[in-house]
Amino acid sequence: MSRRRLFVGCTAGVTGAAIAAWAFAADDSPLNWYQSATVSAKTDRKKRPLPPRSEQIKNLQAGHTYDVLIIGGGATGAGCALDATTRGLRTALVESDDFASGTSSRSTKLIHGGVRYLQKAILQLDYEQYKMVKEALHERANMLEVAPHLTRPLPILLPVYKWWQVPYYWFGIKMYDLVAGDRNLKSSYYLSKNNTLELFPMLKSDNLCGGIVYYDGQQDDARMNLAIALTAARHGATIANHVRVLKLHKTAGKLSGARVRDELTGKEWDIKANSIINATGPFTDSIRKMDDQAVREICCPSSGVHIVLPGYYSPEHMGLLDPSTSDGRVIFFLPWLKGTIAGTTDLPCDVTHTPKPTEDEIQFILTEVRNYLNPDVEVRRGDVLSAWSGIRPLVSDPNKPDTQSLARNHIVHVSPSGLVTIAGGKWTTYRSMASETVDAAIESANLKPLFRDCQTDGFLIEGAHGWTPTMYIRLVQDFGLEMEVAQHLAKSYGDRAFAVAKMAAMTGQRWPVIGKKLHPEFPYIDAEIRYGVREYACTAIDMIARRLRLAFLNVQAAAEALPGIIDIMAEELKWNESEKQKQMKMAADFLANEMGQMVNRASRDKIPINLNKDEIQTYIKRFQIIDKDRKGYVSINDIRRSLKSMGVKPSDAEISAILSEIDATYHGQLEIQDYLQNYGEEVTGEQLHEILREIDTNMNGQVELDEYLQMMSAIKSGHVTYSRFARMAEMEEEHHEKEVLKKQISVERSGGGFVMQRLESKGVSGGGGWRSGPPTLFRFRSSQL
Repeated sequence: MSRRRLFVGCTAGVTGAAIAAWAFAADDSPLNWYQSATVSAKTDRKKRPLPPRSEQIKNLQAGHTYDVLIIGGGATGAGCALDATTRGLRTALVESDDFASGTSSRSTKLIHGGVRYLQKAILQLDYEQYKMVKEALHERANMLEVAPHLTRPLPILLPVYKWWQVPYYWFGIKMYDLVAGDRNLKSSYYLSKNNTLELFPMLKSDNLCGGIVYYDGQQDDARMNLAIALTAARHGATIANHVRVLKLHKTAGKLSGARVRDELTGKEWDIKANSIINATGPFTDSIRKMDDQAVREICCPSSGVHIVLPGYYSPEHMGLLDPSTSDGRVIFFLPWLKGTIAGTTDLPCDVTHTPKPTEDEIQFILTEVRNYLNPDVEVRRGDVLSAWSGIRPLVSDPNKPDTQSLARNHIVHVSPSGLVTIAGGKWTTYRSMASETVDAAIESANLKPLFRDCQTDGFLIEGAHGWTPTMYIRLVQDFGLEMEVAQHLAKSYGDRAFAVAKMAAMTGQRWPVIGKKLHPEFPYIDAEIRYGVREYACTAIDMIARRLRLAFLNVQAAAEALPGIIDIMAEELKWNESEKQKQMKMAADFLANEMGQMVNRASRDKIPINLNKDEIQTYIKRFQIIDKDRKGYVSINDIRRSLKSMGVKPSDAEISAILSEIDATYHGQLEIQDYLQNYGEEVTGEQLHEILREIDTNMNGQVELDEYLQMMSAIKSGHVTYSRFARMAEMEEEHHEKEVLKKQISVERSGGGFVMQRLESKGVSGGGGWRSGPPTLFRFRSSQL
C-alpha cells in the first residue's frame, strides 16, 4: 500500500509539473459571477404579481386541462415547473407539504461538481463519472449567475498531513479546475503550513504540511428552492403547497389527471393533465405505485445528518473538507449564515416525512470535527445549536435489466401509462435534471410547447434582476434599517428586499428607524413574516424553517421567537386562538423531533452526576436559597420571587460592556437580558415557564434537587453550554449573601466606605453598577437547553 501511494504521489507530481505552466498562468482573480446575461427574455424582471394561494387553488379547481402536472415541490419539482412554463406549456405543481420541506432544505448547502466523483473518474478511468462532474460544474456556474443574492463562491481548505499527499491532492484539485474550464470560479492554490494556519487558525497544527484551497459554491437551499417556484409562478405556472395527491386517473390506459386534497381545508377535487411528472424524491415509489401497484421499488433511502455549531468554530469565509474520515466518508465543515455546518453522515434509513437526527450520528460528526481542530477549540456537545436529518433518494435504474445496482446519477423513467419519474441526482444539477424530464414529458405525451428547447440556462431567478452586491446600502439609507438586517434582506430576497422593507414596523427608536427583530441574536424582522405569508407560508413551521432559516440555525432561538411569529401570522391569516395554539404545538413538535431539540436534551439527561463534594454543597446551598420554604423543589413562584428580589437594573451600555469584557467570542447568543429584570416588574409567565422547562426533566412543573444537579453536571461536561436557571441560582446566591452582609454590618459613622469595601470583596459592586460573578459562567451560551 505504501509503495502504491509513493507511486501515485510521484506520478501525480510528474503529471502536475507537466501542467504547471497552465496552472500558474491561470487567472487567479475571481470569476465575475455577478454579471448580466445578454438574452433580454431571460433577464427581464417579470411584472406579474404573485397570485395569492387562494387564487392558485381556485385555478387548480377550475377544471382546466394542464399540459403538465408536477407532483413534488422540492428543487427538482420546482425546476420542472420553471422549465415547463418557460417553454410555453400549461403547468401545474402540487406539493403535499411545503416547498423544500423535504431533502431540498436539509442539504450541505454546497453547489459543487463533486471532487470525490472526479477522483473516482480519474482512478477508475470512468467516463460516466467524468461527464457527471462536467455537467455539475456547468450547473454550479449557472446557479451562481442566475441567483447571485442566494449564492456565493466559497473557498474550501483541504488540509494535508502527509507530504506524499501534497502533489496527489494538488493534481486532483487542479484537474477539478481544468474540467470546469471557463466556468471555473477561481483557481485553486497551495498554502504553506503558516499560511494555512493564518487563514484557518482553528486547525490542528501537529504534523500539518500545508493546505490546498479550491472553490465551490454555497447557497441558502430552502430559499433557492422557493425562489425557483416563485419564478415559475410569476411566469404563469399554477403552484400550490399543502395539496396532496391521493390518486392518479387514467383514460384508455394513459394517465389523464389526479385526485388531490387541500391539506389545510380538507377539500378534494380532480386536476386534469396530459402528462404527470413524479418529482417526489424519497417518496418516488409511493407515486409510482399509484400508477402501478405491481411496480418494483427503486428508491434506496439514505440518511444524512448535519449539525450547526457556533460561528467561531470556523472562519467566516472559508470551509474545510475532511477527505477521509475514520470510516471512509467525507465530512464538510462550512460557515453558513453566521453559524458553522458540519456533516454529513450516510446511513440506510426508512422513508418518512419526519426524519430525526440520532445521538450516534451527532457524536460521529463531533468526533471527526474534534480530530481536525486544535486543543484551544473545545468541541462540546452543548455547542450543537441544531441538528437535522435529510433523506437522500438513491435509486436503481428501472430502465436497465439489472435494477440491483444504484444509479450514480439521476434517472428519468417513463411508465407504460405515461408517468414520468425523475429521481436521484443532486441539488446542483436540478436544472439539467428538470430539462431532461420535461423533454421526456413532451415526447411521451406528444405535447406542443412554444419553445422546443430548454429556456432556463441563464434564466434569472426571483430577486436576481436588480440585485447588486452593495444594494443593502440603499436599504439602510432609504428605510433606516440596521446594516446587519439590510445585508440579510438583500441576500435573502434580492431586489424584492425593498418590498419586504416597506412592510417593516417602526421601532420607536432613534436608530434603526424600522425593523423589529424577531429575536435579538438574529437579523430576522417582523416584515419577513408578513412577506412570507405572501410567499405561500401557511404554517408556523413553513415560516421558521423555510422562509426564515431560524429552526436550522438555532433550535432554541426558534422556540423563543415562535410566539411572536405566530402572533404576526395570525394577523395575516386570520387565525383564532385555537388555531394559534395548534400551530404552536405543531411547531414545537417539529423543533423537538426534526431539528434536534429532543435529542439534545436526551444527551444531557444521560450524563452521570460528576460533581465533587464541594460543588454539590455549593449547588445545594443555591437550590435551598431559591427554595425558601424547603419544599424540596423549586416552583414557578419561587423563580418569580427570586428574580424580583434581585432588583438588578443595568443600562444597555453596561450590558454591552460586560459582554465584551467577559466573552471574547461573543456572537449574539448570550441572553443575559433574560435575567436582568427591572426592579418590581412582573416577569411574564412565558419567561418563567421557559426557565422552568429547561431543567424540569420529568415535566411535572417543578424542579427537584436531582434535576438541578443533573443540569450542573451537564454544564461541567460540556453537554450544556448555558442555563438560565443555573445563572439565576448563582445570582440569587450573590444577592442572598449581600443581604446577609447588610444585616451583619452597621453603617453608622462609616459613611458607607467600609461597607462598600467589604461588599466588593464579596463580589458585589457599588456605585449602581453590576458585577457578574465568576467569569467562567459566561462560557455558557444558549445552544440546547
